[in-house]
Amino acid sequence: MYRVILFIITLTSIYACHYNSHESRYPLSPNQIIVEDRYNVAFLIMDGVYNTELTAPFDIFQHTQFRKGIKQMNTFLVAKTMDVVTSFEGIRLLPDFSYRDGHLPRIDILVVPSAEHHIDSDLEDGEMIAFVQKVDRDAIYMTSHCDGAFVLAKAGLLDQVSSTTFPADIDEYKRKFPSLQVMTDVLFVHDGKYITSAGGAKSFEASLYVAELLYGPEVAHSISAGLVIDWDLAHVAHHIGSNATGR
Repeated sequence: MYRVILFIITLTSIYACHYNSHESRYPLSPNQIIVEDRYNVAFLIMDGVYNTELTAPFDIFQHTQFRKGIKQMNTFLVAKTMDVVTSFEGIRLLPDFSYRDGHLPRIDILVVPSAEHHIDSDLEDGEMIAFVQKVDRDAIYMTSHCDGAFVLAKAGLLDQVSSTTFPADIDEYKRKFPSLQVMTDVLFVHDGKYITSAGGAKSFEASLYVAELLYGPEVAHSISAGLVIDWDLAHVAHHIGSNATGR
């Protein structure tokens, strides 16, 4: 009897250790099931990420999985570690992948939502900036919302293109990156493979624009209708640079 009890305790201990390890989280997250022949869309998150700039593009891109006859999107969260990330508004998020390990899948589209410290201390995170630069080498599109543009700019990705950011932070954006061509009075800018948006609720529009680029207006309208969004590109203030890809 003693041996049976000891065996059960040992198994329980092993399971508990495995369950609490970071790697054990991989099979527990449904978003970590990467379906082949889809676009892989990664959302870069960290403490202080703003809800809307994350959930708006996530909604648009994840809803491609409910449309037939298109190359759908895998959507997943990427962070520095697998620890819980807390949004600025207090939502606790569990990353799907850490960019520090070797489990990260190919990334076709990177989404950089705004975070509380994207205009200051986050820009000093060399490891995070290096990750963004690495993804840029092979990504189809690099996108940002609100102050996420500061991250792309810090990575040196916007030097040759026009871009925009959160309206109230335009002056700070120009001050930090004086050589950039900054567009004002627009909700999003597409130049090269970079799509930057003013953020907030307008993150939906910028993301629907990406959907329209990849799938055409019919699919984009279908997704917008499902989310009760009145989508018409002609009525959205935007700027498309001469080097915009996918046009």
